[in-house]
Amino acid sequence: MVKITKKNKGHKKSGWDKKSRIKSNLFMLPSILGVLTFFVVPFFVVIYYSMIDNIVSKKFVFFDNFINVLENEAFKKAAFNTMRFTFIAVPLAVILSMLLASLMMENIPFKSQFRTLFLTPLMVPVASVVLIFQVLFHYNGVVNDFIRIFGVDKIDWFKSKYAPVVIVILFLWKNLGYNMILFMAAYSSIPKEIMEVARLDSSSNWQLFWKVKLRYLSPTIMFVTVLSVINSFKVFREVYLLTGDYPYESLYMLQHFMNNTFASLDYQKLSAAAVIMFDVMVIIIGILFVVENRYGKDVEE
Repeated sequence: MVKITKKNKGHKKSGWDKKSRIKSNLFMLPSILGVLTFFVVPFFVVIYYSMIDNIVSKKFVFFDNFINVLENEAFKKAAFNTMRFTFIAVPLAVILSMLLASLMMENIPFKSQFRTLFLTPLMVPVASVVLIFQVLFHYNGVVNDFIRIFGVDKIDWFKSKYAPVVIVILFLWKNLGYNMILFMAAYSSIPKEIMEVARLDSSSNWQLFWKVKLRYLSPTIMFVTVLSVINSFKVFREVYLLTGDYPYESLYMLQHFMNNTFASLDYQKLSAAAVIMFDVMVIIIGILFVVENRYGKDVEE
């Protein structure tokens, strides 16, 4: 009788677990439906639009729209400017935020004030950030007034070869604080015992970083790099608010091309460009994952 009772209890428990799993899956259903409705289905609709001639005849032209986009001079200029910005701004964002986090982990004077200063941009709306940079880099702005003290002529920052420099500074100012917090968390995860043993072995600061710290920083470096790449493709908001639809040619980004194409109602070209941008993002992030898996594991060994 005891054995039968235990068996029955086991069956009841198994049935209860099964019901719990079903209920858990039902709670996940709204999220799954939301992802399918707002991300997956629209993505396949964009792919479909990129392979037809127009939404009326719906004749399949396969890769013709992609070829037309890749041969478009405006797209080429926008792609070049965006990739140039990404390859300059992202490494700077990763390296500077890592160095700042290392500095914040030391006992320096006014550490809390410096930390607050770098976190302030996270609380400032984009429109306010743009207003600040317009005041700073306007032709009659603060920066030009400052450089005139040293006898340097005024620079039209938004309509000259220096325009990308302003956007890089804006990007760094806005993103360094959050990246710094991520690296500070990574630094805090390094066991103090390992650091003390390494110091007892007379390891230099460079050896400490390369052989000890990098082991624990490797996943965070990867995450911050991917996050910075994604943010670099979203810098359009700031550039658009600073310069409008058609900025100086060195500031004409892929998002400008997308926005202007949407305004002209050329949905096929817009869809093809969106698919190309998605493919580029996947390739870049894929390369980063391969590099991290190859060299990150070597560091951890």
